Amino acid sequence: QVQLVESGGGLVQAGGSLRLSCAASGRTFSSSAMGWFRQAPGKEREFVATISWSGGGTWYADSVKGRFTISRDNAKNTVYLQMNSLKPEDTAVYYCARSRNSYNAYEGSVADWGQGTQVTVSS
Repeated sequence: QVQLVESGGGLVQAGGSLRLSCAASGRTFSSSAMGWFRQAPGKEREFVATISWSGGGTWYADSVKGRFTISRDNAKNTVYLQMNSLKPEDTAVYYCARSRNSYNAYEGSVADWGQGTQVTVSS
């Protein structure tokens, strides 16, 4: 099992930026696809972005495409989510996730979840 610890959440005004980080323990990080998901109050958890094991492949939800960027540093066992042009509808708890496969992360592929970090965007 891999432990995932997110950081970087907080309160920001609309139009602002935040950078989330997710530090992973264990040797399987560099061979695993990673992803970010989020859950807003009263809503189901939804996919945000995913990155392949090498960083060569990235995919985004339509709602964040062009504003968010996922990246990873395998030497540091860390995955990042740069969030720009934030909107109030981006307010949610953001979860880091490790996939069982090397290419992408989706709800059914997740082997490990982080504890989540709150992002609040004020209007």
